[in-house]
Amino acid sequence: MSDLSCQTISALLSASCRKLYIAYSGGVDSHVLLHLCASQAALNNKIVAVYVDHGLHAAAAEWGEHCRQQAGKLGVEFRMLQVDAHPHAGESPEAAARDARYKALQSLLQADDVLLLAQHREDQMETLLLQLFRGAGVSGLAGMPTANPFGKGQMLRPLLNVAKRDIQQYAQVHNLQWVEDPSNQSADFDRNYLRNDIIPLLKQRWPSLDKTVARSAGHCGDAALMIDAWAEQALQTVYDPQDGSLAIASLSDMTTVQSSYLLRHWLHRNGFKRPSQAVLKVLREQLIGARDDALPQLFMQGFYIKKYRQKLFCMPAERLHKIQPKVWTHQNGRVLLSNGYSLNKRSASFGIDKQLWDAAVVTVAPRQGGERLQLPGRAGHHCLKKLYQAAAIPPWEREIRPLIYLDDRLAAVAGLWVADWVWCKAEDGCYSLDWHVA
Repeated sequence: MSDLSCQTISALLSASCRKLYIAYSGGVDSHVLLHLCASQAALNNKIVAVYVDHGLHAAAAEWGEHCRQQAGKLGVEFRMLQVDAHPHAGESPEAAARDARYKALQSLLQADDVLLLAQHREDQMETLLLQLFRGAGVSGLAGMPTANPFGKGQMLRPLLNVAKRDIQQYAQVHNLQWVEDPSNQSADFDRNYLRNDIIPLLKQRWPSLDKTVARSAGHCGDAALMIDAWAEQALQTVYDPQDGSLAIASLSDMTTVQSSYLLRHWLHRNGFKRPSQAVLKVLREQLIGARDDALPQLFMQGFYIKKYRQKLFCMPAERLHKIQPKVWTHQNGRVLLSNGYSLNKRSASFGIDKQLWDAAVVTVAPRQGGERLQLPGRAGHHCLKKLYQAAAIPPWEREIRPLIYLDDRLAAVAGLWVADWVWCKAEDGCYSLDWHVA
């Protein structure tokens, strides 16, 4: 059976698939993928063809209208998304367009939704060669996976083992109409230079190059999976799930190669793009090797990497913003905070007295400095600064962890302490508060 078939696509989809979004540029590859899926009665009513207008070409609106018409002929739902894909300083146009496109597509997916991309075997070969020229490691040389998580759903590349010539032949046999993006001929883009100038020469010498390079990508993918499995297992011995930190002392028990892979894996888990050797070198010299009392930090890719008491922390910059004060209305069991965290309230057998809570105006606010708290069963009031130090709370967390006030009187520090004056111990007579990333 050819890999370019309805059955190949159906085999990748789970029975629970709800919506099937297809990234549809109007080019021959995505049109063939859309046509294949739309020809299956079981899938037709699930399909949404999605065209992304990057705002970079004057003809983009015209291409979008072409896509709308073709989707209509196939009887499938159509959506057009508009994004700003202009690159930031130091960012390549290709990366900016890809990131903007993926972010927009990711926003569509809910649980059990799937996004299909039309990348094929030649695309895989180009990706591996580009990564090779950039000095990528095993993970980079693995190329693109057939399936991976994407937002709340899943991303699939069902044509990844299909040759470009097979796609073109299918389009001709079915008399499909597609658009050609003139920028695909521009050698200003690395991928186009490879595709149009270099690979044709290589294929004159090695005609099956796309197949053999894709095989190498598969071998690298298998190796990357094994390394990631080791890193995930090793991570459990050095990772603190309570605060997401990494124990620096445990890294010293590993070889440099092992600790480097572990650091990469940990950062990637936190949303960081896999760091280069140069980034790891900076991390070791300026952070891990810094004095314990220096409180060093690095800012990269929109993340802060910090060191505190022989632990490493990695957080998106927006999580470190001070919250905006807000009233917590009684009917809401959850309140979303301005820095991406949330507070949840639940019934408990100990915590804040329900009667006092329900009778008061409840306010959530950031630390201002100088706050004092009397803890249950302890004499006198304690300065929050000293309580934080004793509990080994990192300095940046002291500024973002919310304080809860009842009628303007400090009642609790979210997730840590409850003031003596509101402390309660009674079956279902109290509220417990959880503070975590929303």
